Amino acid sequence: MTSPIAVLHDVRFSYDNGDTWALDDVDLTIGAGERVAIVGANGSGKSTLGRLIAGLAAPDSGTIDLLDEPVFRDGRANASAYRAARHGIGAVFQNPEDQIVTTVTEDDVAFGPENLGVPRERIGERIGTALRRVGMDGFEANDPTRMSGGQQQRVAIAGMLAMRPRMLVLDEPTAMLDESGREEIMRVLGELHDHGVTIVHITHAEDEAVLADRVIRMDHGHIVGDGVSGAAPLSPPYGGQLPSPRGATAQPSSTFHTIGSPELASPQSTPHTPGSSESQSGQSTSNTPGSPLRGELSAQQTEGRSCPITSTSESPTSSPIISLSHVSFSYAKNTPVLTDVNLTIEPGETVAIMGHNGCGKSTLTRLLCALEAPNRGSITVDGIPVARDTGRGAKPLRRRDRKRLRATIGYVMQHPERQLFAETVAEDVAFGPRNLGLDGSELDERVSQTLKPLGLSHLAGRSPFDLSGGQQRMVAIAGILACRPKILVMDEPTSSLDATATQRIHTLIDDLRTQGVTVIIVTHDRAEAELADRVITLGDHADDDHRPAESRQPRPSFIAALDPRVKMVLFLIMMFTAFAIGTPMQLAVAALTVALILAASRLGPVSVLHSVRMLLALFVVMSALNVFFVRTGTPLAHIGPIPITDDGLWTALVYAGRLALVVILGAIMLGTTTPVRLTDAFGSLLSPLSRIGVHTGEIALTMSLALRFIPTLTQETRDVIDAQSARGGSIESGTPMQRLQALTAIIVPVFAGALRHADNLGLALDARSYEGGAHRTHYRMMRVGGRDIAFAGMVVVYLAALIALAFIA
Repeated sequence: MTSPIAVLHDVRFSYDNGDTWALDDVDLTIGAGERVAIVGANGSGKSTLGRLIAGLAAPDSGTIDLLDEPVFRDGRANASAYRAARHGIGAVFQNPEDQIVTTVTEDDVAFGPENLGVPRERIGERIGTALRRVGMDGFEANDPTRMSGGQQQRVAIAGMLAMRPRMLVLDEPTAMLDESGREEIMRVLGELHDHGVTIVHITHAEDEAVLADRVIRMDHGHIVGDGVSGAAPLSPPYGGQLPSPRGATAQPSSTFHTIGSPELASPQSTPHTPGSSESQSGQSTSNTPGSPLRGELSAQQTEGRSCPITSTSESPTSSPIISLSHVSFSYAKNTPVLTDVNLTIEPGETVAIMGHNGCGKSTLTRLLCALEAPNRGSITVDGIPVARDTGRGAKPLRRRDRKRLRATIGYVMQHPERQLFAETVAEDVAFGPRNLGLDGSELDERVSQTLKPLGLSHLAGRSPFDLSGGQQRMVAIAGILACRPKILVMDEPTSSLDATATQRIHTLIDDLRTQGVTVIIVTHDRAEAELADRVITLGDHADDDHRPAESRQPRPSFIAALDPRVKMVLFLIMMFTAFAIGTPMQLAVAALTVALILAASRLGPVSVLHSVRMLLALFVVMSALNVFFVRTGTPLAHIGPIPITDDGLWTALVYAGRLALVVILGAIMLGTTTPVRLTDAFGSLLSPLSRIGVHTGEIALTMSLALRFIPTLTQETRDVIDAQSARGGSIESGTPMQRLQALTAIIVPVFAGALRHADNLGLALDARSYEGGAHRTHYRMMRVGGRDIAFAGMVVVYLAALIALAFIA
């Protein structure tokens, strides 16, 4: 073996103070330049071992050397040795969302090199090289927090590559990637290995593990196998793709339809009919030429990120259980996700949806479940009008139809662990059936019948928040299955699951098929797609996904291009002086000035007002109370004994106007300044305090990260609400009091999510070698230019106008 780069001896690690051991008596040496795969079942200790190798956690006992640094000795962690070692180690997490620290792709990739003190002129070169290697060049100016999970994973890997590590530790880096993305990442790992980088790859995929020099097998915290990799498949549960429960052979049993990619429309085979001999015998028969294929599809190529569907057959005689007609959807203006989609799905059909990351697969499932409303088009699910096209747009599902829909369709989200919100597994699984009217022994039996086939009965009394990621995923799936839906939608149901759990899900899909349940699976795994009768592939928009047009990266607006220090100071001055407004003319001048700034920001008034609507509503209500307490002025009306005066109305208007101006200015500043730019500006403005020992860099970073993760926690809150809604919770369709009570139930899972994000964020900062201090360089330079001086002059004129109007009044 070459010289060791990581040495672990007699290592033990526990999450519960020694009650159980995640790692026990682990001895492992990894040589420089090796390519090692770590495999094992969910909960076997793979990710924990990866954290120790990456220097992101310290053990309870044992010794660890990383990159010749004695990081752990005699029961103590050597902090300086850990910091030194992490400069040469890159780590890619299982969930990339928590590894992204800012809202501009190139700034995020630059973060690691900045922490390493790489000169600014070389950081740009590293960014370009790293993004090209993962197929994300062209996305430099895009917001990674709004990308698909697979695209986020590419950005996270690029951030590590830009640090030029000697060793790279990756925890299931391809779990959320499509086939082309997966191949691209494996190619990148191969190139890095060829250039001498040590690769430690945690994976469930056999075809990835066999590419390694060594395969380390984990089981219950122990290394149970350590050998040279070869062509022989790994034995379950350590990895590999097990045969389909239907006994699929080399001839796949699915009919592949494509959306925008006719060349992918093979292979084809006879579609499955629920209750047919195929499901019982496990055999599939190839289509003869001209034999009918299941489904009715139409084709139409449109502009934008369109999803045309190719018609290949006549529809069966039965009425479709799902129908989409001319459906279009976009999350933001001029960025369509789905365009003119036409699709029907028959009762009892099992359909797989595939396509590149970001092509709209998850969006399509959310539309079916009425968790999003289309911009145009009609959607019908089992006769329920989920969306109706009025000619001017799509009218969303009526409230009275929502309970019918929730009893009909079940939805397993892409991050099903966010669907957990009860104190125990049994209570969580019982949530949906209870909303459907079950109680007593009938409810208990339903929970038991659901947990047993999924191998979860022994977890019934456990808290779902204490389970491993794989176990949480299985429990979330159980919570949906307990509702016995006629239609089951699963978004990446086996992502990050080991082979045993994956087999259970595949068997479950086959069982549901025989029971006549309509199943829709979003997947990147073509072997998993072979479980379906039909595969729908959202169009191949590689150019759209990986080489964005210039229109998607407009030049920064006048306000966005301001020096962040100048912007922060001037905006704060305007926000504070808003509280001095007291006359109608002052309020009019301030409103006009803010309107001009909003126009110069190019954010769009509707989007800005929507982002602060809750605060504005609160402030309007608070301001309106002045009407009842101000007694001076001319009475205009009476509410009982309380007079409503003109002074009271004016005071309420002024208070509401002041607060609205402050909130809108704050929204504009945050909307045109990335967290990294805010961090740099705040740190620069506070820098004089560093002379008296204040850690200004850490204060600035904390503020920046808080701003970065507010949208993340907001999204997690929305996911929990959606999860309750998908299982018929009263948060969506109950009385006002029931909805308020349901909202309180989301506090625990959202708080748990906040702690999880905080923990992962700390790991992310360590993995990116953030230490603060003067050695850190900056990719973005701050310079005061002509536009800053011009904006400062405008603010001076604005302040002078307010003062003059005060004297005139």
